[in-house]
Amino acid sequence: MDARTTNTVQTADRVSAFLWKVYGWMAVGLGLTAIVAFAVAGSPDLLRVLVGNRLVFFALVIAELGLVFFLSARADRLAPGTAAGLFALYSALNGVTLSVILLAYTGESVTMTFVVTAGMFGALALFGSTTKRSLAGAGQFFMMGLIGLILASIIGMFWHNDALQFLISVVGVIVFTGLTAWDAQRLKQMALALPEGQAGAYAVVGALSLYLNFINLFLMLLRFTGSRRD
Repeated sequence: MDARTTNTVQTADRVSAFLWKVYGWMAVGLGLTAIVAFAVAGSPDLLRVLVGNRLVFFALVIAELGLVFFLSARADRLAPGTAAGLFALYSALNGVTLSVILLAYTGESVTMTFVVTAGMFGALALFGSTTKRSLAGAGQFFMMGLIGLILASIIGMFWHNDALQFLISVVGVIVFTGLTAWDAQRLKQMALALPEGQAGAYAVVGALSLYLNFINLFLMLLRFTGSRRD
């Protein structure tokens, strides 16, 4: 085996090891979110606190946003264990807030939407990881779309309009579909650029990006396919 072949194999192994960590942490986050969401949904006392006290609910949402920004901004300075702990905390908090939303839909529709989301996410991540076409331009476009989506969602919180909510759902599916493919490609490129032995915290932050895409894609699809409880 010549030097060029050896370098190619080593590079492929490094990328594979990094992506395994990323998707592994993402799976852990989703699993933790699901466990917490079902636990909270099965506790009338906890649900009473969340539904009856909006300050508690919004405090949890603000805490989640703070964790996302903190993790994303300090990936280069966090120890892997610290990053993993913060990601686990975020996943658990998200399970608490999602429990209220999921209770509005039947269990069958939640399960079916999760399966559809997983299939879409897997196909998009595979495309992003294998395509030779650069998705950088598309990624910038979808990031602009995400900003618009956030603004529209804020407006939708105060102005309840069915047409606006439908538009938010459609745009949301498109945006998070594109971001999933772009993030998958970006993480593969990140694996090549990271110095040896410094992948720990970056793998967790990469998992957070994919986790957010998955959860938001799931919620947007649930608006279309979900059957609400009577």
